Amino acid sequence: MRRIISVLMENEAGALSRVVGLFAQRNYNIETLTVAPTEDETLSRLTLTTSASDAEVEQITKQLNKLIEVVKLVDLTDGDHIERELMLIKVKATGAQRAEVKRTSDIFRGQIVDVTHNSYTIQLAGTSDKLNAFLRAMSESVVLEVVRSGVSGVSRGEKILAV
Repeated sequence: MRRIISVLMENEAGALSRVVGLFAQRNYNIETLTVAPTEDETLSRLTLTTSASDAEVEQITKQLNKLIEVVKLVDLTDGDHIERELMLIKVKATGAQRAEVKRTSDIFRGQIVDVTHNSYTIQLAGTSDKLNAFLRAMSESVVLEVVRSGVSGVSRGEKILAV
């Protein structure tokens, strides 16, 4: 099962390396990883996605909580949450393809952020499922390059991840 884990950790050198090392030592795969400082410059928020069973997630969270740099963590998939991912996709767009690519981009509420004679670069934000659906809608022969940010997420309502 796909899990989204959000970690509040100390913003210091080597902290991210220890979290990633914990996953590597236990042979767990990190599918996406985003990390940035919070409003408190001494803390960073790390959001990662992984595929794991309930038992594996319990083991992961216990091990993460043992790390000195980890202040607090939450498994966002346990409750209502909002997730977003950003994708930039460069596609071939020549002749009649241009209109079709534009139409598909509009359907998915994407924005064309760069135009050349032979290509469009489209920015798309949404859930991972939405981005994957957009990739499927685009013909493989049209896609030139894809860059994805990784999942960012936050709990809905009053529930927060703070010290």
